[in-house]
Amino acid sequence: MPRLVLASQSPARLATLKSAGLNPHVVVSGVDEDKVLADAADRFGELDPADAVLVLAQAKAEEVASRLEEIRDDDEAGGRDTATATDVIVIGCDSMLEIDGTIVGKPADPETARECWRSMRGGKGVLHTGHWVVDLRDDADGGTGGTIGSTSSTTVWFADIDDDEIDAYVATGEPLQVAGAFTIDGLGGPYVERVEGDHHGVVGISLPLLRELLAELNVPWRTLRTP
Repeated sequence: MPRLVLASQSPARLATLKSAGLNPHVVVSGVDEDKVLADAADRFGELDPADAVLVLAQAKAEEVASRLEEIRDDDEAGGRDTATATDVIVIGCDSMLEIDGTIVGKPADPETARECWRSMRGGKGVLHTGHWVVDLRDDADGGTGGTIGSTSSTTVWFADIDDDEIDAYVATGEPLQVAGAFTIDGLGGPYVERVEGDHHGVVGISLPLLRELLAELNVPWRTLRTP
């Protein structure tokens, strides 16, 4: 059974994978997101949100994969039993909410979160989540050496809540911790009226899309479920 490494500190992503029967190890990436996006803009021009999240997901997955490979190489060079398994799959993700062509990231402070919700309420946005998978498995473990990714985009309709409701939600602190200043699987769930697309993508990791990416690397989903 391949071992999954999730290159994300998101509790929601980890919980989603665990609820689907997977038990990934978490290794948080150390990438500078602003620099990654600036470098990509210099190379490719201005990125749309769907491309931006994919670039960030790739950077996170490949940075963690590189670190794991270095550890394994150092252990092998020193004649030690490798601390990093040879059957590892690394998954990186990143999410952004787009409203009328504008990106809504993590609010910097409560007032910014309140402004976000005043602009969002009664309307809709598109939650883009980029996914990137890196196959670090050895040939003997069926490794392909592949690196592949794609973006899940889900339209979200928000309830038309009043200022008091916004203030109470922002006071919980949750909107300051997540892209778009809301969750669908937490305290923000009552304020999401409906979605069009994969709701897992709104949580931060699309299980159907991830299954398809893993299949491209010859990793059937069933082989990842823990007994």
